[in-house]
Amino acid sequence: MSGKIIVSAISLILVVGVAIGVVVAVNKKGEDPEIQSQKKSVSVICQNTDDQKLCHDTLSSVKGLDAADPKAYIGAAVKASMDSVIKAFNMSDRLTTEHGSKDNGIKMALDDCKDLLQSALHSMELSTNLVQNNSLQAVHFQSSDIRNWLSAVISYQQACMEGFDDGNDGEKKIKEQLHVQSMDHVMKITGITLDIVSSLSHILEQFGLKFELKSGSRRLLGNVEVDKEGYPSWFSAADRKLLGDLQRKGWRSRMTPNVVVAKDGSGQFKTISEAINSYPKGFSGRYIIYVKAGVYDEYITVPREAVNTLMYGDGPELTIVTGRKNFAEGVKTMQTATFANTADGFIAKAMTFENTAGPDGHQAVALRNQGDTSAFVGCHILGYQDTLYAQTNRQFYRNCVISGTIDFIFGTSATLIQHSLIICRKPNDNQFNTITADGTAEKNMATGIVIQDCNIVPEQALFPVRFQIKSYLGRPWKQYSKTVVMESTLGDFIHPEGWFPWAGSQFLDTLYYAEYNNAGPGANVDGRVKWKGYRGLISKEEAAQFTAAQFLKAGPEAGTNWLKALHVPHSIGFVKA
Repeated sequence: MSGKIIVSAISLILVVGVAIGVVVAVNKKGEDPEIQSQKKSVSVICQNTDDQKLCHDTLSSVKGLDAADPKAYIGAAVKASMDSVIKAFNMSDRLTTEHGSKDNGIKMALDDCKDLLQSALHSMELSTNLVQNNSLQAVHFQSSDIRNWLSAVISYQQACMEGFDDGNDGEKKIKEQLHVQSMDHVMKITGITLDIVSSLSHILEQFGLKFELKSGSRRLLGNVEVDKEGYPSWFSAADRKLLGDLQRKGWRSRMTPNVVVAKDGSGQFKTISEAINSYPKGFSGRYIIYVKAGVYDEYITVPREAVNTLMYGDGPELTIVTGRKNFAEGVKTMQTATFANTADGFIAKAMTFENTAGPDGHQAVALRNQGDTSAFVGCHILGYQDTLYAQTNRQFYRNCVISGTIDFIFGTSATLIQHSLIICRKPNDNQFNTITADGTAEKNMATGIVIQDCNIVPEQALFPVRFQIKSYLGRPWKQYSKTVVMESTLGDFIHPEGWFPWAGSQFLDTLYYAEYNNAGPGANVDGRVKWKGYRGLISKEEAAQFTAAQFLKAGPEAGTNWLKALHVPHSIGFVKA
């Protein structure tokens, strides 16, 4: 997409419902009571934000009857975030026109920026529509969705800027220009909006409001809202039938795919890319792609428009998607991905995604995923450095094998990896292993990496030198990096310190690293790091917030209704007693 985005096309039309009165204890002499009321409301809304002045300035436009309505302030903050993203997109578009043909590195970085900011616009449009078209009560109940979308915007902003890292002077100049003129504001204003939404329950209490979710005729299963058939009430009849088939044994034979991919010509297409490109415009329901056994040497992107795609193979040993793009050969990290998904509701089953560049390739992504409420089940994700780029939004991995060396599970998303095998491989002799690198940059981002009920082991080549080559659970990529390892078995090769710094003492006070109820020789925390941000062994109550039911919130209920609806196998809560 090129050209400017018209602000008026997506501006908010704030509809004020019931006016909510805010009690004003003291009126300054000579000051309009309406102005005093507005100041009081802004003070309540902004009280927990990191930048109070920016928050007050942003919300000063809310006046009149709107000044007593919390939803009007939320809407104003969301609109300000949207406007900042639009400005950044327009600037990246202009810089692409001016500099995109001068240097290949600059072109790749700017192309990535435009794609990322387009995704950020999509996230902001979802936030805008939710606030605009729903009551304050509904906005409150779906605040987890808004937090996710705002967190994604910050992630996209980060990824855009990181595309210019390790570049030449020309790239660095463009990065500085983007940062000063637009990207810094995207981070700050979206952070303010995120702070407000994260404190919404507390804010509403100070406005004298308390909402309770009524289940009505629907029943609750754990924390998941379902109807009498066990499905979420919003789930379509067609998907009910399809996923009923998925539950049964021999589901492959019972399922009728929309298209079949086969290298031998026995399907409609010989490549996966062709099958994805066949996704019909305006399609509704679940689009099913069956990929027969074969090695598919191609680079694939599932576009944002191909929502609710289900892709399955004949097993991870038989259906393999392979590539070897890597940073060492001049490709930007984001573009090294063998397989990239940008569509919401994407599911992959029984396939392998690999990058074979090896340790000399440095950053070499096998799978990049930014699709919200996406799931990978029974898949192998294989590489070395930066294997799995869990870039944004809510993601779930179950019964998978994930292998790599440096930061091989990284990104800025809400990612839960459950009941999987995590394999540390042998890096180069001068390298070490870090399993995770989470990029949470703001304290209220709904992001982090959770590893639950997994087996963490060394590969055969690493085993003989597993004590010479150090392996760690993770290192902090950004200021509020968040990673939890729980109910997992850790091999003896995990270094006693457990975690490794990113750069000196950077982020060690603000990160959140924790462990809970792990087993195996590598689970002993006696020798762990003494950082302020390292929580050590946390309580069951604290660990509960990282179970699927709480960590992957989606919709008005705090829970995993999207996972249950898709019949993706999962544990809502703890696995061990």
